[in-house]
Amino acid sequence: METVKKVIGVILSVLLWGIILLTALFTFTTLATRDSNSVARLAGYTPLMVQTESMSPTFNAGDLIIIKAYDPAKLQEGDIITFHTIINNEYALNTHRIEHIEENGGVRSYTTKGDNNAIPDTHIIADGDIVGKYVARAAGLGKVMAFLSSSIGFLVVIVLPMLLFFIYQIYHLVVVGINLKKAIAVEEAQAKAEQEDAAAAKLAEAEAALAEAKRLREEAEAKLAQAQSAGQTGAEAAGQAVQAQAEEAAQKSNAEE
Repeated sequence: METVKKVIGVILSVLLWGIILLTALFTFTTLATRDSNSVARLAGYTPLMVQTESMSPTFNAGDLIIIKAYDPAKLQEGDIITFHTIINNEYALNTHRIEHIEENGGVRSYTTKGDNNAIPDTHIIADGDIVGKYVARAAGLGKVMAFLSSSIGFLVVIVLPMLLFFIYQIYHLVVVGINLKKAIAVEEAQAKAEQEDAAAAKLAEAEAALAEAKRLREEAEAKLAQAQSAGQTGAEAAGQAVQAQAEEAAQKSNAEE
């Protein structure tokens, strides 16, 4: 039973840490993409969710990609970058490959194109538009983030497990409290039993001492009785001796007369 409890505890701990990490990733991803004009970074890296198939097969819609802050001066043609742009008349983040780099008077401009697109992007990119360079992807994890972004996903994957874990922790605390009370009660009972045993042992010692004292008293009384009996016998013998001497003296006196 204890082994089962330990296994359940380990599983719950792993699930909790998984939920915490997933929640942290979801929160950071949400913060990183909620504002098209600024991008959140953690140690220079930013996770982003892929929305379209424009870069397939390099990465696909539903993937999670990692972008690293990078010096634009070191970028080369063929690098994949994330940049600020305008899509459908709205500011957005886009991640495409650099197809051509042009430099005029020390100022660079970039022509980008999706691997799955037939023509380059319409807008020319400047250094100030570049967010970072693509370094890695996690296939399908973007779908998880998208699901978490929904009310049902957030409820099922994050809120419900956290609630269940909270309930389990309360149950665990209640069980620990009950066991603690039982342990205290057992300790008190043991202490009381030890006290009763000690009292019984002292009572037994007292009774034994009383019995020994009674035995010693009886022995003393017996010896005293013996002594008294011996003294009485001696006195009787002396009286008889005196009487015999008196009778002998009287007989002598009669004989002389």
